[in-house]
Amino acid sequence: MTERMKRVIYIFITFLLVIASCYYDNKEYLYPEMPGSCDTSKVSLSLTIKPILQSYCYTCHSNTTYQIGNNIKLENYADIKIAVDNGTFYGSVTHLQGFSPMPKGGGKLSNCNLNQIRAWINQGARNN
Repeated sequence: MTERMKRVIYIFITFLLVIASCYYDNKEYLYPEMPGSCDTSKVSLSLTIKPILQSYCYTCHSNTTYQIGNNIKLENYADIKIAVDNGTFYGSVTHLQGFSPMPKGGGKLSNCNLNQIRAWINQGARNN
């Protein structure tokens, strides 16, 4: 085997290893929500909604980053309540037509998160 053939084989094997290492998983595909695993009976702002907002919204909608997010703040209850009352919060996170889909540039929130948000809103969107 010539030196050139060895180099070609080495490059080919390296290429295959690089391609094989580029593996992208979808969290929802790998870890689907099990039926009944999403508790919507005891949702609260502090224990349910705020963690969702922290994970997906505060990059653009915190009290310090709201200029990025079209001047919409979602860190204080009063600000969240405005977005809930005018329908933009639910419309955006569920990607309803006529609303700016959020999170911007990202996929929809999980079904569980959306169900928890809907339950919290349906229970009066209380500051609890």
